Amino acid sequence: MPTKQGDLALLQDPIAQRLLRSTIPARFAYTWTDGTPRVVPIWFHWNGKELVLGSPPRAPKLKALPKNPKVALTIDDNAWPHKVLMIRGTARVEMIQGISPEYVESARRYFGEEQGPAWVQKLRGMISQMARITIRPEWVGIIDFETRFPSALSA
Repeated sequence: MPTKQGDLALLQDPIAQRLLRSTIPARFAYTWTDGTPRVVPIWFHWNGKELVLGSPPRAPKLKALPKNPKVALTIDDNAWPHKVLMIRGTARVEMIQGISPEYVESARRYFGEEQGPAWVQKLRGMISQMARITIRPEWVGIIDFETRFPSALSA
């Protein structure tokens, strides 16, 4: 019997592991200060326990997250049959000096061995602080359109 949606053990599923190592940006959903939903694409780093995001200190989401830290992320590919990793959790924000090590790793993963460090160097000239956002998964789901379908299609 497959692991139930919501179970954190799904993070060990090969689909989840592939998406967590991919260069696909996460879609990060949070609630704005007026109660309306927002979704932004964002780089992420998976450290085996938490998703770690980096953000400039004036990013709008940093105004909203302290008021409502409950968030959701999806990482999904574009090839059929689509694979989707869904994560819900609580965001924790801390301001750090410089660029977070996880952001440096993200830049290397997304941009490559040459362009990643070059981007980080350029960013160091633009910001002196960074928001380090950590999300520890509290609920995990996978849709793969082969063995795990959206609930509206499941028997």
